[in-house]
Amino acid sequence: MRNYTIKYFFWYLIFLIKFSSGQTILKPEINLDEFILKITPIQTEDGNYEDLYENLFTLYQNPIDLNRASLDQLRTLFFLSEIQINSILNHFEKFGPILSIYELQAIENLTLDDIKNILPFVTVSSVFNASSLKSIKNKITEHYFVLRTDKVFEQSKGFREEKYVGSPQKYYARYRLAHSKDFSLGFVTEKDPGESNFLDYFAFHVQVQNKGKIKNLIVGDYLMQFGQGLIFSAGFAPGKGSEPVFSTRRSNIGIRPYNSVLENGSLRGTAITIKNKKIEYTFMVSSNKRDATTDTKDDDREEFFSAIQTSGFHRTLTEIANRNSIVEQNIGGNILYNLGTIQVGFSSLGTFFDKPFEKRAFPYNANEFIGKTNLIIGPNASISWQNFNFFGEIARSSSGGIGYIGGLVASLNSKTEWALNFRNYQKDFHTFYGSAFSESSRTINEKGVYTGLKYTIKKGLVVSGFYDSFQFPWLKFSVDGPSSGFDYQLRIAFQPNKIFNQYIAFHYEEKEKNLPNNTSKLNSLANSSRQNLVLGTEFILNNTIKLQNKIQYNNFQIEGNKKSNGFALIQDVESKFNKISIKTRIAYFNTQNYESRIYAYENDVLYAVSFPAYYGKGMRYYAIFKTSISNHLDIWLRWSHTNVSDREFLGSGNDQLSGNQKNDLKVQLKLNF
Repeated sequence: MRNYTIKYFFWYLIFLIKFSSGQTILKPEINLDEFILKITPIQTEDGNYEDLYENLFTLYQNPIDLNRASLDQLRTLFFLSEIQINSILNHFEKFGPILSIYELQAIENLTLDDIKNILPFVTVSSVFNASSLKSIKNKITEHYFVLRTDKVFEQSKGFREEKYVGSPQKYYARYRLAHSKDFSLGFVTEKDPGESNFLDYFAFHVQVQNKGKIKNLIVGDYLMQFGQGLIFSAGFAPGKGSEPVFSTRRSNIGIRPYNSVLENGSLRGTAITIKNKKIEYTFMVSSNKRDATTDTKDDDREEFFSAIQTSGFHRTLTEIANRNSIVEQNIGGNILYNLGTIQVGFSSLGTFFDKPFEKRAFPYNANEFIGKTNLIIGPNASISWQNFNFFGEIARSSSGGIGYIGGLVASLNSKTEWALNFRNYQKDFHTFYGSAFSESSRTINEKGVYTGLKYTIKKGLVVSGFYDSFQFPWLKFSVDGPSSGFDYQLRIAFQPNKIFNQYIAFHYEEKEKNLPNNTSKLNSLANSSRQNLVLGTEFILNNTIKLQNKIQYNNFQIEGNKKSNGFALIQDVESKFNKISIKTRIAYFNTQNYESRIYAYENDVLYAVSFPAYYGKGMRYYAIFKTSISNHLDIWLRWSHTNVSDREFLGSGNDQLSGNQKNDLKVQLKLNF
């Protein structure tokens, strides 16, 4: 009784301090664009920003209940250090459940900035009585429908030459009805420009959670993540970026619905997690039809496929012929033993194709998967000790290839955070749904050692960086021999107050590649280097106008060739008045060729991601207008314009435009029920 009296008195003091100081902490409307810019200030072509956006939004839609949060759940908030996570758990153990998000101010090692970072992704359940819990449970927290159309006004080559069978408009629809940690159902549809079917892509899910021993059950489209992502990876990790420590570690997220429009990327079927005291059992089955390039051998009539098509396009007769041409079935699961600070798991996944998989007979494909069946199994573990977290996973595929990854993240003190990561994915290690931390886009044929460091010099001044050394023991596409490389990044962020922040980031990467313009059958390897420098500034004026400007410089050079350079000057202006918000950009870019191109993340309408490559010489503009007609209807308009002066076309292949301009218009409606 005495502990609760002290607790409520303590909370009352916090309440008085909060209002006397004029500081208000309210759960804000999410700004995922701002989060992504913080995590990845320098964008590259290998970055899967749409998946990162989708995962952040999934976390926003399913906030973590702080009063019931586990160690692993708190680690999914990868901007919390081990010291901060331990402080949160120790506070709960000492004082019991918190009464409000405002009580976070009383937790040691959490600053106001830290709290504002996590507020969009957390919630606090009632702790008063059973009836209040029941009323909350019966409340539907999300119920909406989104409809979007998008059109490029200039006609591309595919339409001019009548190669595309459908209309030039792009359509997107999304529906969701959900209550966090209770149930969710929804669907996503999309039609790309040139496709004829309005429902060309369709993904759906029905999910229930926390029903007796059933922790999670999904029917429909889903992904899974366990261990460090060697076997099951839901993509919830930004990889190498400005957060150099905690983004290198994966967490046991389990099953989650698949709401992305990245086609051919999900499992479709049923997955269930059953919890029995400290053990969780997860089982899954799925059956998917995949787009693939099929062929037959001259001496054999049996049909095989040489590549799975991941673009999701069904615009031309060839793309339509490749649609749903193979059947893929999966069965597997995970057993997780959870002791809080110690977690031990074991995963397995069997993948079965109805046709043999055999990639084209190029030297770099010599160790790729061949056949109809692949089984991958392996254990994973995570051990926490004080402010250290050690993690690792090892797996073996049917080929006999081994993949393993291990490392640690640590809070050395309140100002210093450190990560160490080592990995080895053998050249014949085959995983179809794994995507562990790596330099390449696939978890195969790679060795590497990574270290990251983050140091807070003083409040508002943070220095962070990483160094990664990697090797590729076998050939790769455009690399006709074993190769190696390294990259490093340094970032300094300065935010002295709420209205101003500035950062500078430098990234350098060196890799071996084929020597260009070599006429021999096997190329000689040459060192290539790429440098990226970004200076960004943000200033908030009168709480209604936000100015963001960015200067970005890139250069690329391959041994024996002239260096190519490129730069971009970007100015963003955001303003908000009552129920109207406007976001605009004007950008000037000048790059010598495509190798020195600049990727620049752009604001977009809700649920959409844009990161075009600026190359050549030209200007890029866009404006986004959003208004709330009522509590039940939001409207977005986005217009973008690109103009280049160094060539007479934009794009390539069937998407090449005949002129040097591109105009794009998006209209989106969101109905909130």
